[in-house]
Amino acid sequence: MPLGSRPHRDDLAVVGVGENSVDFVYRIAAALAADGKQPITSSRVSAGGQIATALCAAAACGWHTRYVGAFGSDEHGRALRELLRARGIDVSAAPVRAVRNRHAVIIVEESSGRRSILWERDPALTLRPEELPESDLAAARLVHVDDVDVEISLRAALIARAAGRMVTADIDQITPRTRELLDAVTHPIVAAHVPAALTGHPDLEQALRSLWRPHHAMLGVTLGSRGAMLLAGGAIHYAPAPPVRAVDTTGAGDVFRGAFIHGLLSGDTPDAILRFANAAAALSCTREGAIDSVPTLAEISLLLR
Repeated sequence: MPLGSRPHRDDLAVVGVGENSVDFVYRIAAALAADGKQPITSSRVSAGGQIATALCAAAACGWHTRYVGAFGSDEHGRALRELLRARGIDVSAAPVRAVRNRHAVIIVEESSGRRSILWERDPALTLRPEELPESDLAAARLVHVDDVDVEISLRAALIARAAGRMVTADIDQITPRTRELLDAVTHPIVAAHVPAALTGHPDLEQALRSLWRPHHAMLGVTLGSRGAMLLAGGAIHYAPAPPVRAVDTTGAGDVFRGAFIHGLLSGDTPDAILRFANAAAALSCTREGAIDSVPTLAEISLLLR
């Protein structure tokens, strides 16, 4: 499905609650040494954010998505809101604040594709509990949250779970409430460093089993260029990442989660979900930006073949 066209599924499939961002991306030739200086080889402004990018990936696979998160009233916030709308995402439940939109400075090393991120976010962009569309959270087939505003994410997750919905979570940092959020959802997807940090187990499989809760349907971990692992039905599933030449890894984890959501909604097996999400993330690494790097369903399917 071409990006920018409307999703072909009419029912509300995914509600995403969390972050959007305007990214100022600067590319440099190699890693910057301490106290070092080097020229910027190129720069650009692009759109991203954990939930916004994941929803774009799900929408590119044809799902009806709704974004719940605050935009700033500045030029960048207005442009990002229109971009999400153009990508087929419903932003009617997303309030606008009279502040600068959340933004990040991303430094990308051209030699490796690795990046460093510096970000700034006005506290006014935090959602208020009364702004959560509870009827949408209960009606959607799946709710996706991040770990930026944990209180709001927890509230959204518990509303959706009480209605019997699938709840996925993007967990990539350790805070005093990380375990609480992980325990609140049905399909947590964590960054590579999280299992060991939470459990103290250096063995990844052992750490995942320690984090497992009875209401978890799946528990996944992204491993960057090494692929991804998933605990489901008591079994460990692993899929390597397709080999690609990484240009920019910004947003790859978010694209993985959006593609993972596609697999869940499609009723795919754990192994198929991992292969599909890995392929989507790998393709995103071959392009610059976060939302700009989201592949189409046809492109992912072609890589898998």
